[in-house]
Amino acid sequence: MSRKEIIKVRIREFAAKEGWMLRELSEKSGVSYSTIKTYAVSSGMVIADLGALRKLAQTFNVLIEDLLEVVNE
Repeated sequence: MSRKEIIKVRIREFAAKEGWMLRELSEKSGVSYSTIKTYAVSSGMVIADLGALRKLAQTFNVLIEDLLEVVNE
């Protein structure tokens, strides 16, 4: 049986470093505001949109792994 880890996407942290609001991040990344908002307010999730994560990582100029935090193991 495979174990699923709960991850948190560190959207607010990276947006704050750039001085961006979530709507501005949506415009810059091409990721819908509703997706960004969901990631920003979620305390953890099992599934995330890999395409959205890729766009966000490119926007912040980081690796996808840098955006993620495992909240349980």
